[in-house]
Amino acid sequence: KVTDNAKNSLAFLKRENPRLQPTLAIIQAHNDQLIQEANKNFAKEIGLRVIHICLPEGSTKDEIVSEILRLNEDPNVQGLALDLPESLYSSKVLNAVKPEKDVDGLSSVNLGHLVHGDVCDCLVPPTVCAVMELLEDIGGKKVLLVGVRRAEGAALQSVLQRQGAAVLSCHWKAPQLQSELRHADAVVFGSTKPDDVPVSWIKPGATVISCAHDPLSEKHSYRQQNYPAAEKIVGSLAVAMRMQNMVKNMERWIQSQQYRKWDLRSLKLQPLSPVPSDIEISRAQSPKAVDVLAKEIGLLTDEIEIYGQTKAKVRLSLLERLKDQPDGKYVLVAGITPTPLGEGKSTVTVGLVQALTAHLNINSFACLRQPSQGPTFGVKGGAAGGGYAQVIPMEEFNLHLTGDIHAITAANNLLAAAIDARILHENTQSDKSLYNRLVPVVNGVRGFSAIQLARLRRLGINKTNPETLTEEEISKFVRLDIDPSTITWQRVVDTNDRFLRKITVGQASTEKGFVRQAQFDIAVASEIMAILALTTSLQDMKERLGRMVVANDKKGQPVTAEDLGVTGALAVLMKDAIKPTLMQTLEGTPVFVHAGPFANIAHGNSSVLADKIALKLVGEKGFVVTEAGFGADIGMEKFFNIKCRASGLVPSVVVLVATVRALKMHGGGPNVTAGAPLKKEYTEENLQLVADGCCNLQKQIQITQLFGVPVVVALNVFKTDSPAEVDLVCKIAKESGAFDAVPCNHWSAGGKGAVKLAQAVEKAANQKNSFKYLYSLELPIVEKIRIIAQKVYGAQDIELSPAAQSQVDRYTRQGFGNLPICMAKTHLSLSHQPERKGVPTGFILPISDVRASIGAGFIYPLVGTMSTMPGLPTRPCFYDIDLDPITEQVKGLF
Repeated sequence: KVTDNAKNSLAFLKRENPRLQPTLAIIQAHNDQLIQEANKNFAKEIGLRVIHICLPEGSTKDEIVSEILRLNEDPNVQGLALDLPESLYSSKVLNAVKPEKDVDGLSSVNLGHLVHGDVCDCLVPPTVCAVMELLEDIGGKKVLLVGVRRAEGAALQSVLQRQGAAVLSCHWKAPQLQSELRHADAVVFGSTKPDDVPVSWIKPGATVISCAHDPLSEKHSYRQQNYPAAEKIVGSLAVAMRMQNMVKNMERWIQSQQYRKWDLRSLKLQPLSPVPSDIEISRAQSPKAVDVLAKEIGLLTDEIEIYGQTKAKVRLSLLERLKDQPDGKYVLVAGITPTPLGEGKSTVTVGLVQALTAHLNINSFACLRQPSQGPTFGVKGGAAGGGYAQVIPMEEFNLHLTGDIHAITAANNLLAAAIDARILHENTQSDKSLYNRLVPVVNGVRGFSAIQLARLRRLGINKTNPETLTEEEISKFVRLDIDPSTITWQRVVDTNDRFLRKITVGQASTEKGFVRQAQFDIAVASEIMAILALTTSLQDMKERLGRMVVANDKKGQPVTAEDLGVTGALAVLMKDAIKPTLMQTLEGTPVFVHAGPFANIAHGNSSVLADKIALKLVGEKGFVVTEAGFGADIGMEKFFNIKCRASGLVPSVVVLVATVRALKMHGGGPNVTAGAPLKKEYTEENLQLVADGCCNLQKQIQITQLFGVPVVVALNVFKTDSPAEVDLVCKIAKESGAFDAVPCNHWSAGGKGAVKLAQAVEKAANQKNSFKYLYSLELPIVEKIRIIAQKVYGAQDIELSPAAQSQVDRYTRQGFGNLPICMAKTHLSLSHQPERKGVPTGFILPISDVRASIGAGFIYPLVGTMSTMPGLPTRPCFYDIDLDPITEQVKGLF
């Protein structure tokens, strides 16, 4: 009956989950083949896969624990059972088994649930199940447990008492044993009865059950000792119950893989006035431990890798687990053309999710980019939001985080080193010498590596034996013939270091005269960063890394990272960076921090993977709020045309961030300079300046409407803004086609100050969405650039330099013409001229150069001159940053 029930239940589970391969691992440390055979037979009948790990007799507890820990981490094993000598069943061994894999139900966690009556959260040990199956009605009867192991005894006693039995327990040497045996209605032996305990001590008619560890062997058969007819042996029934427990465990495992409803505890805020510094606010809040946060939002224990107390990497396996879970709503935060001070897109993003989750009880996730060390120590300072709408701990957010940018730096510079080294070796060696070094003889055998075989196939050489290549084939294989003048791959460092904008490499005598001009970019400008943000899986990332074009050969053909043989090494350096980092807002709501592509020359958006994972976690009615760099003309346009194409995701709403300060600047106000006090025009009411500057807001709303997505304007309110100015902006925004326009006070009030914005976003997300791309990929490169320039920037036309036109022709010839466009343009104006505010018109957009990020998957035209390495100002932020040597607290970070 037990076997049939288990068999039918497992068959149902397999029908519902066709890829299910339930596997039970049994650790055995004795030579009883009968027990092993019984386990195999019952498992086969039910449909389970069983792995026996047979350790030698005499194995120590530490050796067994070591094996248990290995199986705990094996994702292909869903259940774990122990068949050990009596002396090895210690709490150390039993508690080494992960509770969720504990088929025998003897860990302290499982027993705790059982004793407390939490039957839904535990498994009854198989032996206990078997005993209860064999005992008849025991209500009001006296049951004696003799020599039963502590863990099994506790479980058995709890279950028997719940059935109304009076339970006593003693060991074989107990002086009262004879008396207790004569009064017991049922006796359960946990181990073999000693010869000096006669059968005559047992009360006539009493039920006797044996749970001895090796009941399947005949050497301890109680029937041979003239036991009463009522005597029963647990034996194979316990093995069948074990298999039934394994099936129950599979049911629980499948249930654990399903989407989990959030059980989030928000953190309370007590905003102060005046508002303290960001770092003071951050430090005043006590964040939740990240494993607690992870559990609250439905992440499984094995889906997070914890870094300290407040950060964790989230594994991509979650996407497979929740692949059938509907996505939530997808919200993009963009902005108007900003002042050099920034208008608070990150602050709005954080304030919005705090409002949604902590105040409206709607699941939401913020997805932000990781800040670069360059701006952190240069001009901008922190990038975790601000005031009472920020990610905490803000110093950890801004400093290193989990090392993703360092991984990108290492991978980028490995590739740069490989390029120059390859050119040197090809310049100084014959084909034969190169071949002997590239395909060396190891232990008397010469063989191609996997990446070398792939290169041979690309060259049309279908050979696998290195000894069979012709001289011509060897030459084709070993020579990349890189043209040094075409190298586009630069070294990077995550520091604002202006003196690395142009450098000379190769001046040491060991480089044999191979000198060339090169440069450093800031690390976040690396194509590898752009790839990290756009990739959809580890396999996709490997393929993108391999496709990166680093130069052309002397025949004008592209040379890739794959040609250099470095793809696998790059993937290894990036294997952890591909996982998003989980953090939290000041109000304890979840945040993913991932990627940080330079918004001028790359797409300037956080990662596709972070967004995809968050959309699964929030559930169908939840919201994922992600941020695009700079104004809507740059970050938002790239989000739609590049990121949405890579991800396949469809946005629900755009939140367009504006400030009275920026609008006054666009209306003709004086220059705004970082570090300098604001002029009185920005601190006193001036409705005319605001009205004149709203042209930029209107233009950005129109840009959003090109893509068919509803737009909500979030007016980030400063204390110097007058009510009349705020009302005027909201009125003009709504008249210009915004679904709604809402003043926000999240900087000073936290999520409470963005509740109206959250409500507007929720309503807008339910509107009809007719999202569309701005252009077809099949259009010529120049035509795609022209569409962006005219429809988004308002240019009259474009003008390509001869160098730019030459590059366009080359990329088209090389087969890269169908990629999207990623414009590299100033963020301080809709035009290419930073000083032109408002809505410039009638200008010709100059394209000075056109480059390609083939791995990331876009062509990027350079509008005017673009620097990829910022410089430090006269007074950088690092003047204010310090470390307290006693408390080890960071000071002065924004």
